[in-house]
Amino acid sequence: MKHNGIHHILALTAVVIWGTTFVSTKILLREGLSPAEIMFFRFLLAYVVLKAASWKTRPPLRIKDELLFAVAGITGGSLYFLTENTALQIAPASDVALLLATSPILTVWLSKAWLGRTERSDRSSGWGALLALSGVALVVYNGKFVLNIHPWGSFLALAASAMWAAYNICLKKLDRRHTTLEITRKVFFYGLLTLSPVFLFTPLRTGSLSLHDPVVAYNLLFLGLVASLFCYAIWNKAVEKLGTVRTSSYIYLVPLVSLVASAGVLHEKITPLAIAGAALILGGVYVAERGFRPKLLPDTPKTKCL
Repeated sequence: MKHNGIHHILALTAVVIWGTTFVSTKILLREGLSPAEIMFFRFLLAYVVLKAASWKTRPPLRIKDELLFAVAGITGGSLYFLTENTALQIAPASDVALLLATSPILTVWLSKAWLGRTERSDRSSGWGALLALSGVALVVYNGKFVLNIHPWGSFLALAASAMWAAYNICLKKLDRRHTTLEITRKVFFYGLLTLSPVFLFTPLRTGSLSLHDPVVAYNLLFLGLVASLFCYAIWNKAVEKLGTVRTSSYIYLVPLVSLVASAGVLHEKITPLAIAGAALILGGVYVAERGFRPKLLPDTPKTKCL
């Protein structure tokens, strides 16, 4: 539909920003914050701002919806970040990035099981997924095909991918009765709530957070207000209008953005194979998108004269 153009831009904007967050995360890790602390502070900042902007809240319409909010906070918040960050500590980043890119494929499978006919696609979307995933493999390895097997790390990366797919399914089930901002606020709340037990084993070091340090303050503000609050809100809106499967196709672009950011910020080399991978990703996303365009039935006339 013509009116969906803005929602494609929203999804694209979210993945472009998410593709650059690894730089801020690395800086904060270097400054002494743990992965759990980084997630806690970025979600807390986003939640406080969103709560202040929409302090008038209504009670849950149904207990089932509140449970869905909790599942969304776990799958798209605490459990997703914990499995992803733990996988990165065990397995090479390239392996984890490749496995995380399977999220759109898992989203297709889950949407068929949970959403049924409300999410449709054809063979073009399957071929597009295959092309894009092949491109992701070339991009994340960037010409260095050294695959180190880390079963536990690989399992956690796939678990993170499945968590994000489940999160998108929850969004689609909730958007019929709740606004985007309400869903986003609830996701941050339950993400924080379900992350809290982690600090029983590894205490939250509030002393690690120094807003007087411009480096820490800037990167936390970026992760909290831009990568979390802004990106989650526009991503949730895109899922509401485009659907889970269609929006998830943009996830393939995250490794491509990370590659460009690495070259620009960390001065990492981009190989010809990585460039070929970038072309495959863009082509795969284009082919997959064609699979969602409505088609007229053979016996349906295109126009009707009155």
